[in-house]
Amino acid sequence: MNSQSLSCFARTTRPACGSRTSFAAPKAWLALIMLGCVGLGAMAQTAAPTLGGVADRTANSAAIRSTPARPAVQGSAQGVASSPAQLIYQTESGLAYRPDSEPDVYARERCKLDVYHPVGASAVPAVIWFHGGGLTGGNRSIPSALKGQGITVVAVDYRLSPKAKAPAYIEDAAAAVAWTFKNIARYGGDTNRIFLSGHSAGGYLASLVTLDRRWLAVHSVDPDRLAGLVPFSGQSITHFAIREERGLARTRPLIDDLAPVYHVRQDAPPILLISGDRNHELLGRYEESA
Repeated sequence: MNSQSLSCFARTTRPACGSRTSFAAPKAWLALIMLGCVGLGAMAQTAAPTLGGVADRTANSAAIRSTPARPAVQGSAQGVASSPAQLIYQTESGLAYRPDSEPDVYARERCKLDVYHPVGASAVPAVIWFHGGGLTGGNRSIPSALKGQGITVVAVDYRLSPKAKAPAYIEDAAAAVAWTFKNIARYGGDTNRIFLSGHSAGGYLASLVTLDRRWLAVHSVDPDRLAGLVPFSGQSITHFAIREERGLARTRPLIDDLAPVYHVRQDAPPILLISGDRNHELLGRYEESA
């Protein structure tokens, strides 16, 4: 599939659910699809958590904090969408998405995010990106394929197992999404076009807080406000790190209320699942996506 046909897909594809009439922000969909088609294989080789639990170095091991380009375009979001290469981008780093009064020292340490955004733009689509690492490792970074696309990207860190236990990292993911709804307009983002995405464990977190309404309900946020969900190799059953926390083997499948597939619903935001094939995915991930 080439970039022209991908662009056509992003413009014209419709979700099966009748309550959704169109996909918002085709440029954001296109950027995420391209990230999947071009980068998923390389990410799987270099980033996927191994059976030994090695931390995932998702997309880029070190985020570029500022990406200068040509002078910024002044004007509407339409101008942003048509001329992303003309924008100047910068990253605001280490923003806390939990309050300073948070009593958990580890939460104050880990619950931070970076916002990569086009300077001077307004009402552009925003992608929230959760890194992978098996819920036991990894750090936030901006995927290179999402840079320079005329969109705002929020890269999120969250607490990790075994120092934190379920559902702490799920609660962190929901808190980061709520922070984005509250603050993204300050960085040129459009609250009506927020996408959730992530690789592996990050895809798991993105899927769970989208499909299970209770996590965002704590923050008075309706997950159906999200423009779309795009997990990359995301675990769909109860995550193997959670199974290990319970003393279960990671090869023993489990579907309970911490499994995204348990909460599948027709009225969810549009979803695009991106997965490798059976020979390259980890621990039945292909079958889970299917």
